[in-house]
Amino acid sequence: MAGLRIDELLKGAYERLRFVSDTAQLDAQLLLAHVLGVTTAYFYTWPDKRLNEKVSAEFEALLKRREQGEPVAYLIKQQAFWSLSLEVAPCTLIPRADTECLVETALSLINPREKLRILDLGTGTGAIALALASECPNAQVVGVDLIDESVALARRNAEKNQLIVDFRQSCWFSVLEGSELESHELFDLIVSNPPYIDPNDAHLSQGDVRFEPKSALVAGNHGLADIEHIIETAPRFLKVGAYLLLEHGYDQSQAVQALFEAKGYGCIKTYQDLGGNDRVTVGCRES
Repeated sequence: MAGLRIDELLKGAYERLRFVSDTAQLDAQLLLAHVLGVTTAYFYTWPDKRLNEKVSAEFEALLKRREQGEPVAYLIKQQAFWSLSLEVAPCTLIPRADTECLVETALSLINPREKLRILDLGTGTGAIALALASECPNAQVVGVDLIDESVALARRNAEKNQLIVDFRQSCWFSVLEGSELESHELFDLIVSNPPYIDPNDAHLSQGDVRFEPKSALVAGNHGLADIEHIIETAPRFLKVGAYLLLEHGYDQSQAVQALFEAKGYGCIKTYQDLGGNDRVTVGCRES
C-alpha cells in the first residue's frame, strides 16, 4: 500500500469495506482522515497526493479492525452528536443520530431560555446532557452514570466543548436519594436513553453493537426493567408539570405508554425518530 495516491487508497478501502458496512466510503474517509490528522475535505483537494509507508501501515491496521466490525467511532475515538464533537470509548455507547430525537423533543417541551434544572440518567458520553446544555444556557444540567469511566469521559467532553454540566457517578437516582429535595431542587425535565434491548435479541450479535458494553444495552423484563424503574421513581424528583422523556426500542412504545399510565402520568405521547420509528415517549407529572 506504500506510495499509493489518496484516491487509490480510498478506492481500495471502499471495495473492502462495502461488504461489511452500509457507509463504506465514509468509513474509509474517516479512518484515513484520522491517521492524517485532517478533515475529509482534504481528500477532494489533494486526491493525487502519495502517502508514505508509515501512514499506509496505520491506515491498513484500522481498516482490518473495521473489516472485523469494530465501530469507526471507537477506532477514531470520536463521534459527532448534535452540534458537538464527542470523545468516545468502549466503556459506553456510541451516540447515534436517532437519539437526537430525544434532544429535539425535550427542547420542544421547555423554554430553553429559562433557568431550568435538567437531569440526564445514564449519561454515557454526556451526549444528551451536553446537547441540552448547549441549547439551554441558563439551565443547571446534571448527568449521572453508573460507570466511573463514563463519568470521567463525560467530564472530558464537557471541557472539550466548553460546557458546564454536573456529571456524577450514580445508579439512576441513587446519588439524589440520600436527602429530601426542596421544591426548588426538583427537576423541570428528566431525560434518559436507558438500556432497553431484550437479552435474547438477535441484534446483539450483529453489527457495531457487538463491540458496545452490554450493560448499556440490555435490560431484563424484555428490555423494560430499567425503563419501569425510572418511570416509577422519577415523580419524586420532578416538579409538578415537569416531563420525563425516555428513548426506547421501535416496538416498545405501547408497553412504555402503559407503564406511564399505570404510574399516573399525563400528556403521554410517543415521538418518531429520523427513520419514522417510535423512539421517544413522554409523560408529565401532573400532581
